[in-house]
Amino acid sequence: MLRFSDLTLRRGPRLLFRDAGFQLHAGQKVGITGANGCGKSSLFSLILGELQPDQGDLELPREWVVAHVAQETPADPRPALEYVLDGDAELRAVEAALAEAERENDGPRLAELHARFETIGGYRVRSRAAELLHGLGFRAGEERRPVAHFSGGWRMRLNLAHALLCRSDLLLLDEPTNHLDLDAVIWLEGWLRRYPGTLLLISHDREFLDAVCDHVIHIEEERLTLYRGNYSAFERVRAEHLAHRQAEYE
Repeated sequence: MLRFSDLTLRRGPRLLFRDAGFQLHAGQKVGITGANGCGKSSLFSLILGELQPDQGDLELPREWVVAHVAQETPADPRPALEYVLDGDAELRAVEAALAEAERENDGPRLAELHARFETIGGYRVRSRAAELLHGLGFRAGEERRPVAHFSGGWRMRLNLAHALLCRSDLLLLDEPTNHLDLDAVIWLEGWLRRYPGTLLLISHDREFLDAVCDHVIHIEEERLTLYRGNYSAFERVRAEHLAHRQAEYE
């Protein structure tokens, strides 16, 4: 469970939001909406620990693994597939431990690590990574190309695949459909609907939000409000609230 308790955040002298209080449960898929500059990306920075609240608390289970899309991609000489595999940090740690145990000829440790490797899906992970790359529009064989050989837009797709490969409990996506063609957007919709963890999604694509999300957090007038339902349901409820406020004003 992700819990916001009386949360207030400022950037310099500017108040982004105040007194935010709600909780998100495992498996919920939540769209984050609001005008440009209202604090959507700052909310992600808060969750990632890059910013600290000015007031209140943000509670995240310690055991939760959080995945997000990096904004920069190194000019990595390694193949694209290897870069995507880095998204599973535990897999890489087990691989390194296996290599060390093999050098030391540590039989019991090797048996333990091979069991863990199987448990975390290590024998399927390369095919999973290849499926992600294919879904995001990479052609057969491109997984072997060095990361440095791809253009900026394709590197962003690699960053997205890197985040999707992570066996995360919480996935943060900020405008993930940027740089994607229609086929890749449709594929990503399906992938996110099947994603078992909690999703927070910033997007200006209403159809994409409708297809993926079951809740919406709207940031407006320095308030975070949680709505049940997809984006269309949120728009209906918000329109009713605005009409009611207008009637009271008149």
